[in-house]
Amino acid sequence: MRSRLICLAAIVLLTAASAFAQSPRGTLISPESIRVSPSADSAKLAEVGRGYELVVLANNPEWMQVEAIIAQPRHEEDEEDDEQQDAKTITGWVRIMAVVSTTTPDGDKIIFGEAVNSEDQASRRLGRRDAAQDAMRLYYRVYDLYPNSPLAGEGLFRAADIRWQIERQDVLTRPSAREREAYMRGQINEDWMHLVVKKFPGTKWADLATFRMIDNKLCGDWQAASKCPEKEADLYEKYVKDHPQSPDAPEALYDAAWRRSALIDIYRAEANHKKSDESKARALDLAQKIVSQYPQSDWADRAQTLLFYIQQGVPTFGNVTD
Repeated sequence: MRSRLICLAAIVLLTAASAFAQSPRGTLISPESIRVSPSADSAKLAEVGRGYELVVLANNPEWMQVEAIIAQPRHEEDEEDDEQQDAKTITGWVRIMAVVSTTTPDGDKIIFGEAVNSEDQASRRLGRRDAAQDAMRLYYRVYDLYPNSPLAGEGLFRAADIRWQIERQDVLTRPSAREREAYMRGQINEDWMHLVVKKFPGTKWADLATFRMIDNKLCGDWQAASKCPEKEADLYEKYVKDHPQSPDAPEALYDAAWRRSALIDIYRAEANHKKSDESKARALDLAQKIVSQYPQSDWADRAQTLLFYIQQGVPTFGNVTD
């Protein structure tokens, strides 16, 4: 009898868990208050911002009962960490007007549009506070809620890129940013970029993510030595070879060309005239390749200027900055 009761209890728990897993999920596209009951006069439990995950439990024409998970998004392969352990889960009622769920028609486009608005706010000098974090969460939610959407890959990349830019700015403000060797300075977390590559292989979003991760391999201060620019130019040239269709290919070619042009004078200062001449030839070839292969891009115009500098013998490294 006891074993039968245990079995029945297990079935009930599994059924409840399955029903919970199948509950519609969603997010808010504008901040809302979570309240104890479906009434504007009821007590307020919390204020929830854009992009946080919601699990829909019940709803009526004006209100929705949700479980709000207040935490930064994490991908499914993450282990339990401090950030996730600090997450808050709040159950209450929100006005239905600001909720976009997996059952909302064109929900992916609506959330993506609000993410774009938030990113625009973040770019303005007097833009909304924490708009970049709002955009990051909203872009991620497009991928999370609508993994089969045509916008899913771009949403995940944009979320990863905002996180990358925030961390990169922090890394560059540390004293270690001036260290020559890349391993001696802070590294930007690559988990989200690797997730883009894994989930959307062979797409331009994977190409863009791979390009961003070159940042972690760059030197801080070259210290006027040839080792760093030589290594970095090789990295950018290899990227173009491996990702010829990438939207970042012309930029990578320019990054390689400029480093080759810097090596002209660096090698000359090291009394290595043979390598100086080789660097000049390679810089000219790379710059010309940008002009011929990507004539409509801004990088073609910059490459044209670089060609002029090299041909005229104008230094591109040292007192003259690029």
